[in-house]
Amino acid sequence: MPAFDSSVAIWTIAAVATAAVILRPWRVPEWIWAVSGAVLLTVIGLIAPRAALAAVAEGRDVYLFLVGMMVLAELSRQQGLFDWLAMYAVQHAKGSGQRLFDLVFLVGTVVTVFLSNDATAVVLTPAVYAACRAAKAPPLPYLFICAFIANAASFVLPISNPANLVVFGSDMPALLDWLRLFSLPSLAAIGLTYLMLRWAVRGQIRQPLALQVTLQPLSSGGRLCALGIALTAAVLLGASALHWELGLPTFCAGLLTAGLIHLRQRRSPVPVLKNVAWGVLPLVAGLFVLVEAVAQTGVIERLAHGLQQLAAHSPAQASWAAGLLSALAGNLMNNLPTGLVAGSIGNLSDLPAQTTGALLIGVDLGPNLSITGSLATLLWLAAIRREGEHVGAWDFLRLGLLVMPPALIGALALLHV
Repeated sequence: MPAFDSSVAIWTIAAVATAAVILRPWRVPEWIWAVSGAVLLTVIGLIAPRAALAAVAEGRDVYLFLVGMMVLAELSRQQGLFDWLAMYAVQHAKGSGQRLFDLVFLVGTVVTVFLSNDATAVVLTPAVYAACRAAKAPPLPYLFICAFIANAASFVLPISNPANLVVFGSDMPALLDWLRLFSLPSLAAIGLTYLMLRWAVRGQIRQPLALQVTLQPLSSGGRLCALGIALTAAVLLGASALHWELGLPTFCAGLLTAGLIHLRQRRSPVPVLKNVAWGVLPLVAGLFVLVEAVAQTGVIERLAHGLQQLAAHSPAQASWAAGLLSALAGNLMNNLPTGLVAGSIGNLSDLPAQTTGALLIGVDLGPNLSITGSLATLLWLAAIRREGEHVGAWDFLRLGLLVMPPALIGALALLHV
């Protein structure tokens, strides 16, 4: 097949597969579309089987990280830790919807920072819904917190978003370097997201809450989960400080916490393992193959070369261009493939730390604009639909247009401080 024709075919298949992942036609699971696109590219010879397998193998650290975090999140859900946190927030709101907003935002920030944005979307969302129902509060203003903070707080630490591992890969900065680069941008992203979201829903959170909310004691399993999460966070902070890959420590910490709790309770781990969203793993693997095929067309190399040239001329301009373009791309094709492209650009070019950081901020924070921008937001959407709530693409976009741009601009502006 001529090079031009093969490039067109690769782009067509990758675009259709990515669109299907985002739109989920006929309610077919996202991972089936990603894997189907990857298999089709391999079967018709547009990517060599060896190259496809190598692309899948590149994600091993991400797979281990996801498994560990998903096990911890599901274990916490089944042991009632997140329900307890949400009810704790309702009780301490003392009848004030505005105070409840602040507490849910705080809990969502902590969960995202130390347990990843997907845990906030998948596990905290139904807990917040249950808390709102108990407090007789309109749920959507508080549910939106879970969606927006899941992305806004996702670059506080390397462990806060699987996309961080995808973008940096084996070149993950040491923890102190990470904190030096991202602390101020993270504060700006979280603070501006809070201010804009609270202002946008100010009329809906003025309604008084029900005061008769009984907080049951946290179960022993819930306490063990909290301890396991704290120890996991400590281990990952240590691993990051030592510049180790994060996947294996996360995997071991998740399985160890689950094993100890189930041994103590003399229960089978099958219910936890059964409810883990295993489809995320083939989804990520399929996207790795799609991005590798697109990289073979040369477009990612050209982007990397252009960004490197711009960085040599003006690092600040390169950072703004990288952040804005990756944010836009994340909303057009979801942040997972965008993160893979950003990681490839980083591997192919020698970029300043601020420019690579801007790529990451765009990948992590940019998806707060649209309802299909990130995997976490798609998981959040599925979670609220299970509770009988509905948020349309236009409804989310109207709110995203208020919330995301100030946070993105603020975060990018503080990269060079």
